[in-house]
Amino acid sequence: MSKFHIHKQHKGKNKFHWFWLILLLIPLFALITAVSSVLWYRDNLEPLSNDQTEIIVTIPVGATSKEIGELLEIQGVIKSSFVFDLYNRLNNRRDSLQAGAYKFMPSNSVEQIVDKLESGDVSKDLVLLSPAQTVDDLKSAFITAGFTREEVNEAFDSNLYKDHKISEYKPASASLEGYLYPESFQTTETTKLTDILRASLDEMYDAITPEMVESFAEKGLSVHQAIILASIIENEAPANSGDRPTIAQVYLKRLRDGMLLQADPTAQYGKLFATGTEEGWRYYDTPYNTYLYAGLPPGPISNVSKSSLQAIANPADSEYVYFVSGDDNKTYFSKTLEEHENAVRTHCIIKCASY
Repeated sequence: MSKFHIHKQHKGKNKFHWFWLILLLIPLFALITAVSSVLWYRDNLEPLSNDQTEIIVTIPVGATSKEIGELLEIQGVIKSSFVFDLYNRLNNRRDSLQAGAYKFMPSNSVEQIVDKLESGDVSKDLVLLSPAQTVDDLKSAFITAGFTREEVNEAFDSNLYKDHKISEYKPASASLEGYLYPESFQTTETTKLTDILRASLDEMYDAITPEMVESFAEKGLSVHQAIILASIIENEAPANSGDRPTIAQVYLKRLRDGMLLQADPTAQYGKLFATGTEEGWRYYDTPYNTYLYAGLPPGPISNVSKSSLQAIANPADSEYVYFVSGDDNKTYFSKTLEEHENAVRTHCIIKCASY
C-alpha cells in the first residue's frame, strides 16, 4: 500500500510541473509571435529591391487602399498589398490616396509610395484617362496637360478616326463618347493628341474580345449597345467592380422584361449636357432620361473599363430587379419593389434625400 501511495504522489508532482511549464511557455510563444510579426511587418514596409527602374502605375478614381496595394504588388512595386493597406489603416491614410498616373520604383519604401499618393505627385509627362469620364472631362484633362483648346477640339473630331478598326463597332455617326479606353499615356513636347487618342482607341478595341462579342449577341446586344450599358454600369459602381456583374444582371433583366432602366446616371448626363447642370435631372426630358424612355439611351454616357464590359458578358446568376447605393457606399439588391423601398428607407437616407 505504501509503495502505491508514493507512486501517486510522484505522478501528481510531474503534472504540477508540466502545468507551470506550459503557463511559462504561453507568454514566451506569444512574445516570439509578436516580435516575429513586427519584424515581418517592418520588412514588408521596406523597398522590394534596389532596382531603380521606373514603373508606371495608374491608380483609378475611387480605388481603395486595398485595391491600390493589390495593383502595386501585381506590378512589382511593393512586397505585400496586405502590409500596404495595414500601414494605411494604422496611420489613418487610407482615405487620402489620390488617383492618377504615377511613376514608382521597386527601390521605394511603402512610406515613400504613400507620401507620393497622398500628395497627388502624379507624373507630369503622363496623361490619365480615368474610368467613368465623359468626353468633356477628357478634353479638360488634356487642356490641363498642356494641349491647347483648339488642338483638343480638333483631335476629338470623330471623323478623323473613320479608318480606325474600332469603326467595326462604333456607328459612323457616333462621337468618341464611350470609346476612349481609360489608361495612362506618355506624352512629350512633340506628342500629337491624335496619336494618344488613336492609342486609346487601340486599347478599347483590344479590350473587346471575340468571346465578349459573342456573349453580347446572345443577349441581343450589339457591341455599341453593350458599350452604352457598360457606361451606365461604370457610373453606378465606379469603385466597386465586385458589384458590376449583379448590376449588369439587373439591367439586362429590365431590358429583357421591357421595364424602364431608371438609371440615375443617364438622366443626370442628359440634363448636364442640355443645360450645364444636373439639378432637377430626375424629371428633365431628354432622350437620355431612362425614367421617361424605355430601352437604352442614344449613346454611351462615359468611357468604360474592361470590367464593366466583362460584367455584361458574364452577369451574375441572380434575379434581382432593383438596387440602391446606400449611404455606406454598399449596393443593396432587391427582388421586389417592397424590398427595394425598404432598402432605400434603411440604407439611403442622405443620398436619396435629394432625389
